[in-house]
Amino acid sequence: MPPRSAGILFHRNTRGQTEVLLVHPGGPLWRNKDIGAWQMPKGLVEMGEDDEAAARREVAEELGCEIDEELTALGAVRQAGGKTVIAFAAERDFDPASLISNMIDIAWPPRSGRTLSVPEVDEARWFDLTAARERILPSQVPILDSLVETLKDTG
Repeated sequence: MPPRSAGILFHRNTRGQTEVLLVHPGGPLWRNKDIGAWQMPKGLVEMGEDDEAAARREVAEELGCEIDEELTALGAVRQAGGKTVIAFAAERDFDPASLISNMIDIAWPPRSGRTLSVPEVDEARWFDLTAARERILPSQVPILDSLVETLKDTG
């Protein structure tokens, strides 16, 4: 069974415009990538773990804050590598300057046998929906569409 991830797309309304919080992955592979590299904060769902609990745990690890907001399900997307991403939304005004990401170990350079410790997320930033569509991983664009539809339905 392909791996599953769960995450939370934070959104806020600034001067009548919806903005979403996206994160940039840490490490040398992503260092100079911008367009199509940002994503919703997310992480792997552990065996037997509830999707919503996994989303709260993973986002807390990536951003360094507790997640106690009510979550709205946005559905799931399949990424190019086959991973399924389960998305939730929450209205929250997170300050990107307060980002404290967990550290992960990666093999770097690839197949070298050496390990490098890097932050899982090296930056968080608010984007309006137009900029978010440009910067988010292409496979996660449907999550933005689902958020827009959800916000229309809730007024």
